[in-house]
Amino acid sequence: MSNIKSNKKELSPKQREELLKVLKARFEKNPSRHKGLDWTKVQARLEAKPEKLWSLNEMERTGGEPDVVGHDKKSGEIIFFDCSEQTPSGRGSLCYDDEALASRKEHKPKGSAVGLAAAMGVELLTEEEYLSLQKLGEFDTKRSSWIQTPPEIRKLGGALYGERRYNCNFIGHNGAESYYQGRGFRGSLKV
Repeated sequence: MSNIKSNKKELSPKQREELLKVLKARFEKNPSRHKGLDWTKVQARLEAKPEKLWSLNEMERTGGEPDVVGHDKKSGEIIFFDCSEQTPSGRGSLCYDDEALASRKEHKPKGSAVGLAAAMGVELLTEEEYLSLQKLGEFDTKRSSWIQTPPEIRKLGGALYGERRYNCNFIGHNGAESYYQGRGFRGSLKV
């Protein structure tokens, strides 16, 4: 009888059903991304971890089009990356992290990539993960994506991003406080 909303990160049964339907269709449409994996195994892991479904829904809601890109044979974890053709449209105009956000005195962006990723329950792709994603297709040909930045670079005020131009993959750098409408981030989630 209380009108207080729950802060629990869970989906309603209808939302779960709709998300699983979208994920299954994408899984079946892109078999080259996850050779040797069966959807029933993926779905069983997802249903056992409802908080991961919530994170996948956040990835989907912000335009990431998450899909299975691998399987950790030791842990059994299924690995999802954002597989949208361009960096997710619902995650643009973000600086790199909250420290960079706090350092801006004016014209602040709406948030930070690292902060939003944490709120979504995902991690930014590493450089290695970003380059492995590019082996599955051509991503970020018009936009770019912040990626995890080594502490030694971040300590000096920089941050890394990835993009694909001229049929090549590039890892570039900017000041961590910079932001662009066409730069977002791609998330990684292990289930």
